[in-house]
Amino acid sequence: MRVRVLGSAAGGGFPQWNCGCPNCDGLRNGTVRALPRTEASLAIQAGDGTWFLIHATPDVRSQLARLPDLQPRTERDFRIAGILLTNADLDQCLGLFCLRESQPLHLYATESVRRALTDGNPFYEALERMPGQVTWHEVKLEAEQPLFGQGTSPSLLVTPIAVPGKPPLYRRTDPALATPDVNVALLIRDPLDGRVLGHAPCVGRRSASVDRVLEEADCLFFDGTFWSEDELPALGIGTRSASDMAHWPVGGPNGSLAVLSQARASRKFLIHVNNTNPLLRDDSLPRRLAEAAGVEMAWDGMEVRV
Repeated sequence: MRVRVLGSAAGGGFPQWNCGCPNCDGLRNGTVRALPRTEASLAIQAGDGTWFLIHATPDVRSQLARLPDLQPRTERDFRIAGILLTNADLDQCLGLFCLRESQPLHLYATESVRRALTDGNPFYEALERMPGQVTWHEVKLEAEQPLFGQGTSPSLLVTPIAVPGKPPLYRRTDPALATPDVNVALLIRDPLDGRVLGHAPCVGRRSASVDRVLEEADCLFFDGTFWSEDELPALGIGTRSASDMAHWPVGGPNGSLAVLSQARASRKFLIHVNNTNPLLRDDSLPRRLAEAAGVEMAWDGMEVRV
């Protein structure tokens, strides 16, 4: 598998348009060493050459434009065979509505994620302008299922794993979405060589299911949203902690870094990194600690072979 990181930041990107935190201000005025980032998404090329996306972010148009392999070959052409969604947060799915130009789309998601996006949502009609514009493929928890390209054999095989999380904010009061499949990690296996990519961009805490992802992935992209539990309150940005927002902080005595350092993957990356996170700074102590633990920062445009 070939993985191209289209975006590596959490919602809002980096710098975030309305944020004057030290990271965002420092990036704008050149006083901190850091790279700008768009919202988190991966493009994956299977061994047979077929491409899939994980997430369709609000930045999807510019993200696709930066990848030559995904440019149209004819008057109307979309090189992506399918789009996988790990939850229904806007930073992971709002880009679907930017892909509405009468182009057939194949979407892979759990039933709860599909319902969150479609039920009672008038905007969804933008993706139903013609028969067959969107085809939903339900993925079921703990079951390995095929992802198809143009042929009759699976291009890739995906297993969704429920991990601690929450419904999207715009559906937070919907009791029908208080289900484990509202937030998943993905184990994606190449049937040609058996190698497994793990992708878990939103993880609320450690659990047995999270441990499974850490044990089975040969290459891993993992939730790096916040460094510390009180990151936002400490900066005077709201009152919610990392746990309140269903993210397991990377740093601290109970953070994910110590666990990630022991994961079996040969390469481990932090993705979905919030604009306030000191890990974004190339010369920060958290960055040095992560690198010493064998955990890398994903960055926009990065290419990884699994």
